[in-house]
Amino acid sequence: MTEWTARRMKQLPEQFFTGLAGKVNMRVALGEDVINLGQGNPDLPTPSHIVEALREAVLDPSTHRYGPFRGLDSLRHAVAEFYQKYYDVSLNPDTEVALLFGGKAGLAEIPQVFLNEGDPVLVPDPGYPDYESGIRLVGANLVRMPLLSENGYLPDLNLMQSVQPKVMYLNYPSNPTGAGASSEFFAQVVDKAAETGTLVVHDFAYAAIGFDGYRAKSFLQTPGAKDCGIELYTLSKTFNMAGWRVAFAVGNARAISALQLYHDHCYVSLFPAVQRAAEAALRGPMDAVTTLRETYERRRDAFYELFEKEGIVASRPQGTFFGWMPIPKGQTSTQFADLLLERANVAVAAGIGFGLSGEGYVRIGLLTNEERLREAAWRIAKVYTATGF
Repeated sequence: MTEWTARRMKQLPEQFFTGLAGKVNMRVALGEDVINLGQGNPDLPTPSHIVEALREAVLDPSTHRYGPFRGLDSLRHAVAEFYQKYYDVSLNPDTEVALLFGGKAGLAEIPQVFLNEGDPVLVPDPGYPDYESGIRLVGANLVRMPLLSENGYLPDLNLMQSVQPKVMYLNYPSNPTGAGASSEFFAQVVDKAAETGTLVVHDFAYAAIGFDGYRAKSFLQTPGAKDCGIELYTLSKTFNMAGWRVAFAVGNARAISALQLYHDHCYVSLFPAVQRAAEAALRGPMDAVTTLRETYERRRDAFYELFEKEGIVASRPQGTFFGWMPIPKGQTSTQFADLLLERANVAVAAGIGFGLSGEGYVRIGLLTNEERLREAAWRIAKVYTATGF
């Protein structure tokens, strides 16, 4: 029989979250009361003014046609205004903004645009699993940057000099660790990137979600950052628009031009009505974003307070809507995640799914109400105690 599938497809790793969803579905099919904290799908609705903007745009027949290849001028200008207003970063909407079909798609296409076979690329470990997908498809040389608790989950930047990466991925606030990065750290990254000629790709997906007064910095706020890097921003988390698939890349004009050339050949821009709604999100009131951040902080505190009351001590995340929890000794992260599902009917993500340095942890998504999170924390704590944590 003829093999139709291209060899490059065999380089793709198993999709981590597909396997997790299958395990959860099996328990639910048995009638079990499963609290699913394993995935990162926001559970709250999109703010009403954004939904209304979409409704009005859909009723306008002009949005039913193909949009401009590089997106609506008004949306690219809205992106530039948003960055100026909230990060004090000046962007040229024509040369320093590229619209993306969601952050995931943008991260996957980065290797297609910037990496050749064998090119070294640094990725955070643990980190978002889909960084690896695009890298494997082009046959680039993936080099892991361990993120360790003793270093505040920041990588050792000396790796940049030893590896001489063509591209480096960063992600702060960090999925899955919940750690933030300082202006001083970003300044060091810029200095190293200037020495090594590295393109820095900062995944800013959780930009709006910080706790205890922490507000995440844009990488582009760092002097010299636009000379060496781009930043990817998704509306999924900030505005609860996960299903809308709207994101953008901003920063270095040469890199943005290369992304736009790729889009010219592969896409005909986003549905114009969705673009108008995205514009309403970026230009509209931020009250709902503030409320969202406060909601996640209350959820975090509800979970950890109950967990700590049961005698389990764990560090609270600085940002994102994830908890990064160490597991009992003598267990692998996969074994312990399976144990929680079997004994407590709580689904979490095994740390090994985020990279080799994720072993010894599980990721917990704070994506249900406070009552259910307290219940989940109580169930998890019982399993922790029984296994001798």
